[in-house]
Amino acid sequence: MLQDVLLTREEIALREEVREFVKNEVSPDLVKKMDRDEIRYPREYVKALGERNLLGLRFPVKYGGRGLSWAAEVAALEEIGVLGTALGCAFAMPSIVGEALNVFGSDELKEKFLKPMLKGDLVSAEALTEPRGGSDFFGATTRAELKDGYFTIRGQKRFVVAADGADFFIVYCNTNPDGKPHERISLILIEADRPGVEAKYLYGLLGTRGGGTGRLLFRDVKVPESNLIGELHQGAHIFNTMMVPERMTSAGASLGIARAPLEVAVRYSDRRKAFGQKIRRFEGVSFQVAEAVTRLDAARAITIAAGKAVEARVPAARRLVSEAKKFATDTAWEVCNIAMRIVGGIGYTNVFPIEKMVRDARLIQIWTGTNEIMNLLIQHEYYDEVLKDRLSGRMIEDDAQESHAVDEKVYEDEEMWSKGW
Repeated sequence: MLQDVLLTREEIALREEVREFVKNEVSPDLVKKMDRDEIRYPREYVKALGERNLLGLRFPVKYGGRGLSWAAEVAALEEIGVLGTALGCAFAMPSIVGEALNVFGSDELKEKFLKPMLKGDLVSAEALTEPRGGSDFFGATTRAELKDGYFTIRGQKRFVVAADGADFFIVYCNTNPDGKPHERISLILIEADRPGVEAKYLYGLLGTRGGGTGRLLFRDVKVPESNLIGELHQGAHIFNTMMVPERMTSAGASLGIARAPLEVAVRYSDRRKAFGQKIRRFEGVSFQVAEAVTRLDAARAITIAAGKAVEARVPAARRLVSEAKKFATDTAWEVCNIAMRIVGGIGYTNVFPIEKMVRDARLIQIWTGTNEIMNLLIQHEYYDEVLKDRLSGRMIEDDAQESHAVDEKVYEDEEMWSKGW
């Protein structure tokens, strides 16, 4: 397997540990009940992960993590991803929220929230998106006014996974409405049982069901200043840091979301016969498998590479994370659809889990920044890389001559086209 080339022995051992958990500890009934919206939030599943020390794998041991690498977490996410996006998100959320607490939180917040979260005793959620806009982060209208040691919070957030189910939320609030865009936002931890916090509306979703996704209302909610994560008005910096685990976990789980239906389709094509032979013998089927496997291996490689780039703090890390999120989630969508085409009409029924994975896969191209936003970030970062190299004096001596030769070739081409060549 490609993973065995890219992963260390420790990381491979973790992958096998998580695979055993998924196989032996997660009931198929849980997955089915969640997809039927019969479960509001899978707290017992989160607790079971915590008891096995499988939450927040990258965080320090003293807080309940394992101090592992991004590659290890990606390997774990792929195995969890075969369960679909709802259970994948429940696994990933401690990694996302934990990033804010571990990097920016006070010792008090780490003891009170990070530790019990990694044990599975507390469920966390992130509240970012507002009804007025999705990717317009700096236009947030949820206000938090600081007075006499307390924040008073008014506003609403939507598309919050575990809006109905979480014990606490980390909420991006506007604390400086007259400031520059990057100096307006702060990140505040709000407990779900505080007066004025209400999960007002739970969404009916195409997929990713059973995760308690809904809208949160904050009606003059008071929280102590000590619940501030990081510095006041530092939310933009925290947000940029948080986008790494958000997008890396989306990419990692996408690998499992793609792999599971592909394996179903491959087994099916080796049994199903048409015109006297197994359908895998037809290139219309086998070539689609080749396309899916190639894309999946490439997605896995770029996702692990992005994690290593983050840890090495290489300049291109941010671009690679965006590339991984975009490519892996697009791959999951394409591979799920390939699997359905191979299986045919029965794949459109709930006899196989392929139709569920198709529904789940559509969301991952949208959340944690749409893939159109990823394109925006990728091109912006790459333009900066190329142009900064040229402006920083790294131009080779004969670059001017090379440029002149290119201009001459363009001119010759234009002349030939003008004469009807």
